[in-house]
Amino acid sequence: MGRMVKWGKAWLARRGISGETFACYLILLPFMGLFFLFNILPVLSSIVLSFFDYDMVSAPIFTGLDNYVRMFTGDQVFLKVVGTTLRFAIVAGPASYLLSFFLAWMINEFSPRVRVFLTLIFYVPALVGNGYFIWQILFSGDSYAYLNNLLLSFGLITEPIQWFQDTAYNFTVIMIVQFWMSMGVSFLANIAGLQNVNTDLYEAGTIDGIRNRWQELWYITLPSMKSILLFSAVMQIQAVFSISSVIQTLAGYPSVNNSVDTLVSYISDVGITRYELGYASALSVFLFLMVLFVRYIIGGLLNLVGKSDH
Repeated sequence: MGRMVKWGKAWLARRGISGETFACYLILLPFMGLFFLFNILPVLSSIVLSFFDYDMVSAPIFTGLDNYVRMFTGDQVFLKVVGTTLRFAIVAGPASYLLSFFLAWMINEFSPRVRVFLTLIFYVPALVGNGYFIWQILFSGDSYAYLNNLLLSFGLITEPIQWFQDTAYNFTVIMIVQFWMSMGVSFLANIAGLQNVNTDLYEAGTIDGIRNRWQELWYITLPSMKSILLFSAVMQIQAVFSISSVIQTLAGYPSVNNSVDTLVSYISDVGITRYELGYASALSVFLFLMVLFVRYIIGGLLNLVGKSDH
């Protein structure tokens, strides 16, 4: 045993790996194994299965690019749900991202006790989780629903509005619900990031010519929070591109004319209900690439923060 230990130390030394470094790798090994098993392996499996016709019962049949050709040329529902997903991403994503930061920025100026109370208030959506019943009561399609009852009482409408079934309203209502539910984690991350900005930088900035709060924000606060901002952006990307359960709970699946169905809900339908695992994997690969593309765009935009032409 002693010889094996000596041989191992000598082998590591010849490769420039210290005992402490090896110990760190050894500690990380269980996590990396689980990460590969539950994150990397499913992604690789989806990529492989996207080239097959597979229903979980019969043996996979290699079909090449047929699933991708079907996706773009023969599946009208796919094109519709991609459009809806992008609408959610373009509207709800940036709006909730920016609002969560500016709320955190303003609340950070209060005293510690007030800041803790307001932080709890704005983090409640994340604590509530699937609090869809609140919105079901508010936007229910009968005359007893709070909003319909209020509008009927004031004579603004003559019959109850079917908020989740009427295509004129369902997208806006569900976007409001998702907007409310997706802001908590980003808000909390921004509060934490603002608390860790070195206050000495503000004094140095004043000496260097910074004269107002907006300049402080652009040249000091935002550059000091780049890692937090990126984390918050990733969380928002994940939230808006994975919208599914809130839609299925409130509007059902499929929704009226697939008006509010998203790519994730469509993948669930294709894979779990129809057992078309090959096609569902191709849809998942497309979603993965779309999210990856948006993430790199946002990363590039964040790199511009704090830069000046002067």
